[in-house]
Amino acid sequence: METKIKILLTEDDENLGMLLREYLMAKGYNTDLLPDGEAGYQAFMANKYDLCILDVMMPKKDGFTMAREIRMVNSTIPIIFLTAKSLKEDILEGFKIGGDDYLTKPFSMEELLFRIEAILRRTTGAKVKDQQYYQLGRYTFDTQKQTLNDEEKSIKLTTKEAELLKLLCQHANDVLERNYALKKIWIDDNYFNARSMDVYITKLRKHLKDEPSVEIINIHGKGYKLIM
Repeated sequence: METKIKILLTEDDENLGMLLREYLMAKGYNTDLLPDGEAGYQAFMANKYDLCILDVMMPKKDGFTMAREIRMVNSTIPIIFLTAKSLKEDILEGFKIGGDDYLTKPFSMEELLFRIEAILRRTTGAKVKDQQYYQLGRYTFDTQKQTLNDEEKSIKLTTKEAELLKLLCQHANDVLERNYALKKIWIDDNYFNARSMDVYITKLRKHLKDEPSVEIINIHGKGYKLIM
């Protein structure tokens, strides 16, 4: 991991803020902790950051307001919201403002790390990761035409199947974190969408069953991994 990655963390709960900062520093991320949205925004304007983690409910300036102000000066920096609320309206509001991800308290440190790594892979490796074709053993996956092709046949995938397979390919041989995939494709990680995603995973496995070198496995409590 490159130590030059710098994170702006705003969290008004002093204990949680210190814990998060220490954890992220231990993982090699240079992290500045600010106690409210106003101080956080001033720090953002004064320094160069690679990612922002914003608590939504903060004194002086809430996380959504701070994110809107950040977006006015920087449209691309990744933003993760932390909140005690899990209301769909709040989640949608966060994405509408331009948030990249959303974590509802209480959450595990490991889950936050997964989200950060996934976002940084996506943003820093975007040119490499965002490709039209992926080779899955004998199959060629065309992300634009949404097809799986081999010498004998062409399988037309549904939009959801293609989106899910593309995410798996982008994280090939790495964990595709379940909540990340749900929010990326379905916007909401509720129970019904989670069950729906399981169905699509089963469909993808059926499509790929004739290729023994490719396998989608469950990683208990985390998500899925495309082995190839």
